[in-house]
Amino acid sequence: MTEIRFRDLLQDALSGKPRFRLGHFPTPLEEAPRLSERLGVRIFIKRDDQTGLALGGNKVRKLEFLIGQALSTGVDTVITTGGSQSNHARITAAACRKARLDCYLILDRSVHPESQGNLLLDAMLGARVILLDSDDRALAAAEMNVLAERLRGQGRTPYVIPRGGSVPAGAIGYAAFIPELLDQLYSLGADRAYIYLGTGSTGTHSGVLAGLAATGASLTVQGISVSRTRSEQIENIRNLTDATLKYLGLGMSLDKQQVHVDERYRGPGYGQPTKETMDAIEIAALDEGLILDPVYTGKAMAGLIGHAQEGRFQASDTVVFLHTGGAPALFAYHREMLEALGAAAR
Repeated sequence: MTEIRFRDLLQDALSGKPRFRLGHFPTPLEEAPRLSERLGVRIFIKRDDQTGLALGGNKVRKLEFLIGQALSTGVDTVITTGGSQSNHARITAAACRKARLDCYLILDRSVHPESQGNLLLDAMLGARVILLDSDDRALAAAEMNVLAERLRGQGRTPYVIPRGGSVPAGAIGYAAFIPELLDQLYSLGADRAYIYLGTGSTGTHSGVLAGLAATGASLTVQGISVSRTRSEQIENIRNLTDATLKYLGLGMSLDKQQVHVDERYRGPGYGQPTKETMDAIEIAALDEGLILDPVYTGKAMAGLIGHAQEGRFQASDTVVFLHTGGAPALFAYHREMLEALGAAAR
């Protein structure tokens, strides 16, 4: 009964935030029998790659609230940033089409800046792409503010969304996700589970933790870092989770012991897959027909596989792998994928 009461408090807090509907929810929660057999634990895939908009992905949940907030303030333009193969940039461009807003993408020249994958889709969706000759994220953030000031000088009303939509107004998209997941787990008779996810700009991870704190649900969230060190990531997650709970007006804070991050699978850095990443992508494809990407979900799956091999789970446990999308990036990484599959000569 306590959890139901807390869930009502969360729903009431969310209902007070502007929202622009973009996605197809609830997304499926699918059992993965062959992967479960391989790893010795019951595994489900939460298919947030199937959120619907522009090939889907986790950013749809965040952008429902971000675009809702933007529209509530009367803006006419959205500016955001990311790497050259940013999933967030793609979904933002699509969301702007739906909301009839102009879209500017200031992208740092990270791995694979060629016009393939997400960059190709950005162009198809009519975004105005500014690709910097630098991989400096701070420079990209500064350029967003410069552009916003220039547009204001032209009489425009821009709305700036930070990288990944990882601010409280975006993270609440994954607080809203928790009641959906809990209902699906309860229907399966699983009231306790592990949630595995890739953690990067921290909006998804922090939103999930905020939703769990708000409902009091007994789920353990394991983040697999795709870029930063464990200590950096933990600090960012704690700060954004607390800010998200404050934004929701729930009068609570995160239990710091609930933040779990493993940095061992991040490789050399963002967008740079390891052998374990590529192996995990191949295993998911061959075992379950599941398409992962080399930036986020491939690393997250590598972490899940590694933890199973370390004996972290009991056979009676339930693990939910949060599939956050990202498949378009595969086409920019086609050489690496072919090499990993032993088919570079094809």
